[in-house]
Amino acid sequence: MTLARLSLNQWTTRRWSLREAVDGCVRHGVAAIGLWRERVAEHGLAAAAKLVTDAGLRVSSLCRGGFLTGPGLGLKDNRAAIDEAAALNAACLVLVVGGLPGVAPGGAPGPGFSRDLPGARARVAEALALLAPYAAERGVRLALEPLHPVYCADRAVLSTLGQALDLAERFPAEQVGVVVDTFHVWWDPEVLTQIARAAGRIASYQVSDFLVPLPADPLLGRGMMGDGVIDFGPLTAAVDAAGYRGDIEVEIFNADVWAADPDEVLATMKRRFAAAVR
Repeated sequence: MTLARLSLNQWTTRRWSLREAVDGCVRHGVAAIGLWRERVAEHGLAAAAKLVTDAGLRVSSLCRGGFLTGPGLGLKDNRAAIDEAAALNAACLVLVVGGLPGVAPGGAPGPGFSRDLPGARARVAEALALLAPYAAERGVRLALEPLHPVYCADRAVLSTLGQALDLAERFPAEQVGVVVDTFHVWWDPEVLTQIARAAGRIASYQVSDFLVPLPADPLLGRGMMGDGVIDFGPLTAAVDAAGYRGDIEVEIFNADVWAADPDEVLATMKRRFAAAVR
């Protein structure tokens, strides 16, 4: 595993603006970047696309679309996200599909709350059927990201790679793929089997470690590779064997990492990637 496929997900260096993140990638020899819509909007879509292109960087993903279980299936915002991904020439648009209706990310049940988990998953399928053709017309690949089960209620009713593939396989592989994120799938006893099943459908491979104990906010429980409990070797080998040849994003949500000097974070990221993600 060389550094040629290493990508910085913007949220790993959350303190940086888009321009600072792009400059940081160039300074550290990182050839790809995973963009977040918030940072792109701050910079302006056309200006962001030009900035990344002029820097010679690949856009490994755009995060995020999804939240398909709420009112209107999130169709308006997701069509906008698809248009943004097309303008940025992103390799995929990551979809965090949403939790139970009426539960906002990190929030408590509110108006419209429903405990109907199968119904929520059916809403995801319904929305995907409407969005996939729109994305295909614009040359954008949708990437379903299963999240760890602790996020099922408020962020993603898809908890396993198998569940994501069950939906993705209803569409051509070039239209709908899946995200393999080590933080979210490492625990699954079926993960290696499901990665093999995902051959041709892996749209993004994201890496970070799973910290023990988790912090009070489990969203911030991602660590730098080597700081937690994940054995990256078998996962990376399985992703490679499944034919994935795209960029590998380091995506870390961690208060200490965010507080650190971003240049030091990138330097550490490169060392840990070379040492652990192989």
